[in-house]
Amino acid sequence: MKRLNLQTTTVFLSLVVMYSCGPSKKSETAESTESTPAKKYTLTKAPPSYDYPEAGLELISSTDDLDTGDVTFEFAVTNYELAVQTPDSETRGIANSGKGQHIHFILNNDPYSAHYESSFTKNLSEGNHVVLAFLSRSYHESVKNGMAYVLKEITVGEPEATGNFDETAQHLFYSRPKGTYSGADTEKLMLDFFLFNTEISPEGNKVRATINGEENYLTEWAPYYIEGLEKGEVNVKLELLDKDGNLIPGPFNSVERKVILE
Repeated sequence: MKRLNLQTTTVFLSLVVMYSCGPSKKSETAESTESTPAKKYTLTKAPPSYDYPEAGLELISSTDDLDTGDVTFEFAVTNYELAVQTPDSETRGIANSGKGQHIHFILNNDPYSAHYESSFTKNLSEGNHVVLAFLSRSYHESVKNGMAYVLKEITVGEPEATGNFDETAQHLFYSRPKGTYSGADTEKLMLDFFLFNTEISPEGNKVRATINGEENYLTEWAPYYIEGLEKGEVNVKLELLDKDGNLIPGPFNSVERKVILE
């Protein structure tokens, strides 16, 4: 009887050890998995683009018709050709305009319009407007050489108030992504923006790019590629921050857009 009791006790203890250890290990694995959420997408700096170090853009004139609100803009483009494909457009793997290189025309930091000729007319409401125009590659990436843009406040009609845009202050303007993407263009979106009177760096000012609720801090003025996004609506918010993480005052230094992937 003593031998039987000893064997029974040994089996019982073995079962206790097995059941007490098993669930513990499983719980630890599940807990570690839950604490590391899957990343929603990747954001990486784009590779070097075809360069245009001598390209230039200048606003020659802007004339408005007081009766209709139509404003004709005439630009001078130097060392750059509109309406042709950028030489490396086929290797970028991002959305590309079949009409070629163009001017991005941004009014009051609203979504840009693309223009493939140096002269065009826009219908604007009476008042003061901030105009940013810059040369764009055929795949919508801005030329950032210090000469390929125009930033100017214009007055349409005879508004009661005068403009007060400070061209010497620090400014952020949104460019891409924009609109609706379909097919292969949904796989890689370009994030691009334009800065004035400021530099960004790990120790200084930064651009916070919040994409679908996930924050990214950009410390180099360059285009970036967003990959791995799910189809549907994508929310992109850009903010120009100082070295302490505070929003820098300015009319356009915080902007949010929605784009669609279908």
